[in-house]
Amino acid sequence: VCNFVVHDRCQKTVASPCSSIAASLIKNPVAHCWSEPFHHKRKFCNVCRKRLDDCESIHCEICEYFVHVECQDFAVADCKENATYLPGKQLSFVHHQHHWREGNLPNNSKCALCKKTCWTTECLSGYRCEWCGMTSHAACHVSITGECTFGMLEPIYLPPHAVSIPRTEVPMEAIIGVQVRRKDTLSLVSGDRVRRSASLTSVLKRLSIVLPNSCQSKCQTPLSPPYSRARSTSEEFSSGDTGRYRDSEEYAQSHPPSRDSRQDKQNKNQEERDEEVIKVYDGNTSLRRRLFRTIVVWRQASLQQVLTQALRAFHVTKDPESFHLTDLYSPEEAVVRDPAPVMRLHRKEGKRPAVFLRLKDRDNDSGEVRVYPGKLQVSQAFCTVPVDFNSTVGDLIREALNRFGLDDYNAEDYRCSEVLLDRGVTERVLSWNERPWEIMKQLGKDSIRQMELMRFYLQLKQDPHGPNLALFVGNLPPNLSERNYENILTDFLGKENKFSKIGPIYYEYGSMVITYEDSDKAVRALYTLRESKYEDKQPLLVMLLPNIEPSMIPEGVQPLLVFVNVKSGGCQGLELISSFRKLLNPYQVFDLDNGGPLPGLYVFRNIKNYKILVCGGDGTIGWVLQCLDNVGQDSQCSSPACAIVPLGTGNDLARVLRWGAGYTGGEDPLNLLRDIIDAEEIRLDRWTVVFHPEDKPDDGGGGGGGGGGGGGNKQVNSTGKKRQKLSKIKVMNEQIRKAVVTGSTSEDNSQIFVMNNYFGIGIDADLCLDFHNAREENPGKFISRLHNKSVYVKMGLRKMVGPKMCKDLHKEVRLEVDGKLVELPQVEGIIILNILSWGSGANPWGPEKDDQFSKPNHWDGMLEVVGVTGVVHLGQIQSGFRTAMRIAQGGHIKIHLNSDIPVQVDGEPWVQSPCDVVVLKSALKATMLKKLKGKMKRRNTEPSMLVSPGVQLVPLPSNDGGDSPTDPNNTTF
Repeated sequence: VCNFVVHDRCQKTVASPCSSIAASLIKNPVAHCWSEPFHHKRKFCNVCRKRLDDCESIHCEICEYFVHVECQDFAVADCKENATYLPGKQLSFVHHQHHWREGNLPNNSKCALCKKTCWTTECLSGYRCEWCGMTSHAACHVSITGECTFGMLEPIYLPPHAVSIPRTEVPMEAIIGVQVRRKDTLSLVSGDRVRRSASLTSVLKRLSIVLPNSCQSKCQTPLSPPYSRARSTSEEFSSGDTGRYRDSEEYAQSHPPSRDSRQDKQNKNQEERDEEVIKVYDGNTSLRRRLFRTIVVWRQASLQQVLTQALRAFHVTKDPESFHLTDLYSPEEAVVRDPAPVMRLHRKEGKRPAVFLRLKDRDNDSGEVRVYPGKLQVSQAFCTVPVDFNSTVGDLIREALNRFGLDDYNAEDYRCSEVLLDRGVTERVLSWNERPWEIMKQLGKDSIRQMELMRFYLQLKQDPHGPNLALFVGNLPPNLSERNYENILTDFLGKENKFSKIGPIYYEYGSMVITYEDSDKAVRALYTLRESKYEDKQPLLVMLLPNIEPSMIPEGVQPLLVFVNVKSGGCQGLELISSFRKLLNPYQVFDLDNGGPLPGLYVFRNIKNYKILVCGGDGTIGWVLQCLDNVGQDSQCSSPACAIVPLGTGNDLARVLRWGAGYTGGEDPLNLLRDIIDAEEIRLDRWTVVFHPEDKPDDGGGGGGGGGGGGGNKQVNSTGKKRQKLSKIKVMNEQIRKAVVTGSTSEDNSQIFVMNNYFGIGIDADLCLDFHNAREENPGKFISRLHNKSVYVKMGLRKMVGPKMCKDLHKEVRLEVDGKLVELPQVEGIIILNILSWGSGANPWGPEKDDQFSKPNHWDGMLEVVGVTGVVHLGQIQSGFRTAMRIAQGGHIKIHLNSDIPVQVDGEPWVQSPCDVVVLKSALKATMLKKLKGKMKRRNTEPSMLVSPGVQLVPLPSNDGGDSPTDPNNTTF
């Protein structure tokens, strides 16, 4: 059945179950999250154990489970169970078990028990724990202690026993935001045709899939194959159709036989006259979908032999006496009774003979069903309960409680669910008056395979997740009132599906969290809102959020909250998010394309101490820090330490913190996580940049102190292109307004930004603006670091020969540092630095030398001001041939712009009209993680690495350790 090959002398030590019974051995089934089909190299199928090299295959996005597309029907639903919180169970009584997966081990893996090599490229061999990564031989793994401590990643692992998810029919893909872009989520049949692209889009909306913006365009292309409606929840994330033959010529033409089947055909050419290929349908459902298995039997085969082959084709292990075959093409689907039936089956021209595999209806008025305890704390894996056509679900619950030793408990507090394991996991809560044996028999009519895999589960009626189910809702207009948001959502949902609570509301982003006390109502709201649009704009973004119980996180563990910008770095973001979901708990990994950082920060809001990993460019890091500023006061941990995987173009902050110039895909993601565990915490100064437009002429102008010098009433403007502001805060406090601009009355027009890296005025901002506009017009072309940098070079060359917008910049700018007027040299650009990296790794400040300036760093409360003389000077700085002109160093900077000048804050450019600019220390703090220098190189499979070391926190550098001058009038906010 499963192609398992073993030495005769090794047969007694076989630990791997056959795939025909593996599904029945799983106590708590968890559905896999399947990937797109493609070719995997040097991998083996976990079902048939053959190589995957020669044909298309798929893998689970959460665990290391690989299967051929045609083997997917028989995949075992034993993915990692990532949310196992049980109320009332204390942390000291929680013991996590290894989750073993056979085969496809990493290269050079060694057995944790015997220390010998346990990997091979020849077959499916060895075992690996999906949690801690421990590897061992098949015979050795049964001797390893069952408790798992998550290995080297324990200090940052979000333990499953601290996570709960609502007990709903919403699949895991919809909760964690796995991007399923396959078209096989639709049934490929020759019936109903989807003739317009809008039909596919509407079908995909009905699925529990969060499609990113980058994928929506793919759903608008004309469809070539005929697609029908989406499958039910049990099927929509599976492409099991391709595992069976389709009764259509179109399928045979588009799917030529594999190399193995062609070879078999050649080898059996002589014998083919004496054999017959018969199509076997396992029920009415498979006939409707025109999906079947084929068996090859001798033409003189007996009825018992044909029946045995048919049961084996569908991995049915029940007694053959309970089944019979019926002739599909006979007038009334007659029961096959002939002792040698092969040559007497009815046939249609051009088609093979076909039979139904049926359950004997009249002879089966009673039987036995298995009842599993689910999350109930009992020692038995399951119990067998006899039932007949009079037995009800209530009788089944009472008898199961008695057999589990829970007869003292009230049966009214429990419920029974029907769970199907065929092509996923589907759960349906049964009513007390339903009859279990009738359910089994009806399921047998639809599909013998589904009947074989169906289970009854006993559960408490009370959901361990609790009464509150949180939905994150985004893509609404920003900055509306709470009442307006409530009215908009109520219009979409209706009064029957209205939420019980709204909040927190993230006004600046048009996002919020709504809470339900009824899970059924929450699921209806989820699907209703997903298909809703506000004012015919983009659809609403809706996510069902898990819940974390902070008391179940062990002491010393700082869970890592991972944010991945999948649009950064080409395809590297997609590769990283897939790797992190396998290495960590998928509920701690968030795709920034689905709601940004806010959903993840909300889920982690009650954890007192955690870390953040941001995978993206400098803009992505600023985005995450901005959201932290907005939600910090509502969280237990207001300033978690942030690490970086650089996926952008410049990656200046990542360079300063030693995370590298850019992730290339060559480094093992496991090593990245190890570096984060060992990294030291360090503070990053953040600065407030305030733009205050000039006063009206009748208000008078005036020089010093940043009062603004006359001129027209121009406002802060931009290029007209949509630009993302790293942080914008309205000036509301009178004391702050006075500190920013003395004597000003135009406070409503002030705009405030938070700066993390640098602030540029003049030529560098002009170049940045041209690049920004080009990327806005053709975003699809700017997916490569090399291409982005080449565009910068081309634009710089054009600036050299074209008109100079920033000529004589020193005449248009007035600069004060720490209250002292600074005379500017003849420059075309001014750069104010917080970190010593700019323009993809260049250091404009230059190396330390003997002058009046102190040695700078990014936690000393000081900014460095440098000047550039033109485009050529910029190129020389980036090439490392020259440094910029050192102008000043201080903690409080005031600038007056006399004309329209390009400016940029952390890479976000625009053209600024005349105004006063103030740069001062911000009270918004950021704690960053700095990679240790010269880390030891370690092997992935070293057994000693499986024991996690203690977490040592490096104390933060003191902010008052510097000896730089400070201005007593500085204002910090």
